[in-house]
Amino acid sequence: MRLYLTALKPTDAVTDGFLPAARALGCDVTILTDRPEHHVDTGTEVLHCDVRDARAMIDIIAHHHTPDAVFSNSDHIQAETALAAAYFGLPGKDWRACVATKNKALTRRRLAAAGVETVHSVRLAPGDPVPPDPPFPAVVKPREGVASEDVVLVRDLGELTAAVRAIRNRRPGETLVVEEYLDGPLHTLETLGDGKSVQVLGGFRTTLGPLPYFVEERLDWEPPPARDHVLRALDALGVGFGACHTEYVMTSAGPRIIEVNYRVIGDHCDFLLGNLLGVPLFEHILGVHLGAGLPEPGRPEGHGTILSLVADRPGTVAATPGTVVPADGDRVRLWHRPLRAVGDRIDLSHTNRDYLGIVRATGPDRAGVDAAVTAFTAQRPWVIA
Repeated sequence: MRLYLTALKPTDAVTDGFLPAARALGCDVTILTDRPEHHVDTGTEVLHCDVRDARAMIDIIAHHHTPDAVFSNSDHIQAETALAAAYFGLPGKDWRACVATKNKALTRRRLAAAGVETVHSVRLAPGDPVPPDPPFPAVVKPREGVASEDVVLVRDLGELTAAVRAIRNRRPGETLVVEEYLDGPLHTLETLGDGKSVQVLGGFRTTLGPLPYFVEERLDWEPPPARDHVLRALDALGVGFGACHTEYVMTSAGPRIIEVNYRVIGDHCDFLLGNLLGVPLFEHILGVHLGAGLPEPGRPEGHGTILSLVADRPGTVAATPGTVVPADGDRVRLWHRPLRAVGDRIDLSHTNRDYLGIVRATGPDRAGVDAAVTAFTAQRPWVIA
């Protein structure tokens, strides 16, 4: 079987998740990317391609090996990959759903039109004036942003005007959205579909850093509330194939969608999800793209936590805990994946790009996991000079 994996930059999900999974499924893999120099160490065939252009993907695949699946885990090229898969008659996502989920303004319109929920949201194209009377507090964000980049809470018209000006200076030509702030506990719902039915894998409770920014600092495994509401939202958006990671808030007025990421959850929560379910998650995801039906759902056991270690000051990394993997027999299994190295310069961005490392831990109960994570961070700190 031939799997074409479309990618931009390398990620742990690709190198440590999907590529080993593809090999375990017996696939020959070809990576299509506009950055081939970043993928030379993957041990697989790499072809240069403008992966933001579905026509370029289709042309290269058509003149190479016959495809059995075309797949991407990138936020930015889901629609293009879906169009390429559809051209060759392969299982894949609906490109319209990929566009509607990636574009936050379209997400709001689709959910309101379907009667699922209504959130006050204004689309700001380049050159549009700042809306004079949105409900405050409000949130400003790029229409198609990721990783909490340029997402900020504003409390009055002055803050809104300043935020829009600053974001436009950093992102000239991009469209923004301004929408009401959704206050309440933040949750995720993780799903996998095969085009016929959608399987709920589980969910996390998310802890954010201090406002006015929205940096995800911790996720804890927790039964997802309002799953039926989220599933109705996904159905309205046309989401029903492959992995999907949805973020939503339990507001005083009921659940409200924050955003729908039409790919598996990231920042090592994908590995944690597989650990908790006791299944080869990446193989299951690729399996539906290769035409297999939904596998038997995993049976989650115990508790799991992801703690993102966030830089709290600018400077230079002077010491790191290094890579940590659990030992055989550990009651609580704990991993640490450093994202920076000694000598790296840290300039705070107030986004997920400020992560220094990621701690992943699983165990029989939350108390044990919490104790292990607390002990690790106290005994093996990151040092920024």
